[in-house]
Amino acid sequence: MALSKQFIKSKSAFKVTFSVPAEIAAGVKEVSVLGEFNGWDPNEAAKLKKQKDGSYKGAVELTGGREYQFRYLLDGEKWVNDLAADKYVSAGVAEEENSVVVL
Repeated sequence: MALSKQFIKSKSAFKVTFSVPAEIAAGVKEVSVLGEFNGWDPNEAAKLKKQKDGSYKGAVELTGGREYQFRYLLDGEKWVNDLAADKYVSAGVAEEENSVVVL
C-alpha cells in the first residue's frame, strides 16, 4: 500500500492518493477509504478505482496542518490498514488500530 501527498497551492490543500496493491485486493470487487475526513460514513466513502494491474487507487483533497485517521474497507466487510501510513493509533476497539496520514 502507498500514500502520496501533493500540495495544491491554489487551494491550500493536499491531494492525498490512496492505493491498495493487487495482492491485498485479490478477489475484491470494491475498495473504499473511510476516515475522519468523511465521518467514517460508508455512504460518503471515497471509492477507489481498479487499475489494470489489479490494484485500487483514488484521491481525496484534505486540509493541511492536520492528522487524519483512516482505513480501507474491502467489499464492505473487511477493514485493512495502510502499511505505508505515517503512523498508527488505537481505534478504541479491542486491539484494532487505524492508519494515520499527517499533512
